[in-house]
Amino acid sequence: MKKVLVLCTGNSCRSQIAEGYLRHFAGDTAKIYSAGIETHGVNPKAIETMKADGIDISGHTSNNVNEYQDVEFDYVITVCDNAKENCPFFPSKAVKLHCDFPDPAKTSGTEEEVRNLFNEVRDMIREYAERFVQVYLKGEAMGKEKG
Repeated sequence: MKKVLVLCTGNSCRSQIAEGYLRHFAGDTAKIYSAGIETHGVNPKAIETMKADGIDISGHTSNNVNEYQDVEFDYVITVCDNAKENCPFFPSKAVKLHCDFPDPAKTSGTEEEVRNLFNEVRDMIREYAERFVQVYLKGEAMGKEKG
């Protein structure tokens, strides 16, 4: 079984959303983990936006990348530039992929504007996760992978 790590700065939002979608799309073809270079707790708005799309991430935990130093990952996906640039090195033969998604947790504005950005980022991550699973885990070519 393939092992996939999704890495972000605080493991609170983008990586949690990606973990939820990767688990959903991968099913039993992979074991999905997420972590941050820091831990900020799972963002309630991330839980809410995923629930609106039928995926429950309320049981997720915010984990530090150092917790997984002994896990041999097949893929490591960074979902923000900060994590890509500042992740502590750990020896791995994993294929490293990167896609910098906007951070909806840092947005300001009305409640509706914030919710709309969370939904927009969620949809971008959903598309990326579905394509990743098809291309890398299920081996179906769906076009050239970004990253």
